[in-house]
Amino acid sequence: MTVHAVWSAAREPPVSSRILGGVEWFFLLFGLMALDLFIWLNTSSMVYEAYEDWAFDQDLRGLAPTPMRFTGDEVHLLFGRQRIAAKAPSAAAPQAPSIDARPLAGSGVIGRLEIPGLHLTAMVQEGADANTLRRAIGHIPGTALPGRKGNVGLAGHRDTFFRALREIHVNDPIELQTQNGTYHYLVESMQIVGPRDIHVLASTAGPTLTLVTCYPFYYVGSAPKRFIVRAELKSVAAIN
Repeated sequence: MTVHAVWSAAREPPVSSRILGGVEWFFLLFGLMALDLFIWLNTSSMVYEAYEDWAFDQDLRGLAPTPMRFTGDEVHLLFGRQRIAAKAPSAAAPQAPSIDARPLAGSGVIGRLEIPGLHLTAMVQEGADANTLRRAIGHIPGTALPGRKGNVGLAGHRDTFFRALREIHVNDPIELQTQNGTYHYLVESMQIVGPRDIHVLASTAGPTLTLVTCYPFYYVGSAPKRFIVRAELKSVAAIN
């Protein structure tokens, strides 16, 4: 073997090192792609939530929401101008109105859920599929709509919108605002059930609200149980 051949062989990395280097590059690229997907999904969910929240206020004021007006409002808000508040509701009798809270045309939005004690505010959209629950709290099909007697069922992920439910207590107030009015509930019970215990969504004689999320809250993987919050309607404030 010539001196040149020995020198070339000494400089060439072994096959195992080249394979290891390729594996490292593969996992690096895979990690970057996963991070990019995570950022995109979370950013799109945040933008969707912000737009639907703004559009809901516009509908309450009788204005037509458009992406251009939303962008303008956000720019004005960024530079110190406050967004105009929606009309203040007036007090009304505790019974629920007789008109369904139909989803807003073209958006599927039912309303907005607020739990002041938990600093939780999120839009409620019709449906409980994975795509809906990624962007909003979902109104469970087949359960009552706000404004009707019966059980209004809402579902949310334990690691996003309903993460705060782990801190909820009996008698905590819950508000569900729709185009027909704001429904004020008080939490009356919490329970943990199995995934097949759908009796918690059964119709009720009076207007109630049931919140459903997976349990335990910090479980890794698909959680085996469900955390149920049951609230009773106490009053309704009609929109002027």
